Amino acid sequence: MESKIAIVTGGSRGLGRNTALALARQGVDVILTYRSNRAEAQAVAQQIEQAGRQAVTLQLDVARSDGFDAFVAQVAGALKQHWQRDSFDFLVNNAGIGIHAAFAETTEAQFDELVNIHLKGPFFLTQKLLPLIADGGRIVNLSSGLARFSLPGYAAYAAMKGGVEVLTRYMAKELGARGIAVNTVAPGAIATDFGGGVVRDNEQVNRGIAANTALGRVGQADDIGGAIAALLRDENRWINAQRIEISGGMFL
Repeated sequence: MESKIAIVTGGSRGLGRNTALALARQGVDVILTYRSNRAEAQAVAQQIEQAGRQAVTLQLDVARSDGFDAFVAQVAGALKQHWQRDSFDFLVNNAGIGIHAAFAETTEAQFDELVNIHLKGPFFLTQKLLPLIADGGRIVNLSSGLARFSLPGYAAYAAMKGGVEVLTRYMAKELGARGIAVNTVAPGAIATDFGGGVVRDNEQVNRGIAANTALGRVGQADDIGGAIAALLRDENRWINAQRIEISGGMFL
């Protein structure tokens, strides 16, 4: 049986890395992207290969939509070279950054950077990849718990994620004719290096989040990657146009 192939953007670190490894353990081959740290991406690819799956690393800056055509051509080349295929099955739009700034102090440059990475990037990258996504494939867009609850300092970031959640429903509606299901996964606060590692490294922040989470702790990367991989299992093919929050029950 032909193996499934996933593209995970930002797959060299954090939640993307965890998702790529979880997919590999599930028997999925992975094309993972990195922005600047090739060695980090290669290390993840090595782990995927140790799990018995194929892995390819490709450079991609999701903030630069002018590079998407070249990236799509690279993906097409990798599919032919490594899998003798002209399509892949799963797209996980994960790549992102965190900017913490009060609404009153957010600069236009910060806002534009967040738009380019979190909203314009997934919109046009997915659009450009459509010819390569197999009919019956799946797309997962990453949102955030911050699109549901509000914490000072994340107005711009959360606004982009709110846009991603609406975009997901429109993608699901318009790609349904090809049997492509599209869902949003919204992690809560996770102890990674995201946003400078504030959740992981700031004990006060960590304790505050744990106290406001039903399961009594902050999230770990392992809580997210496996859940995304599970969503892409064949048994979950009928889940479509949904926002699935993976936060342990934050701010219920």
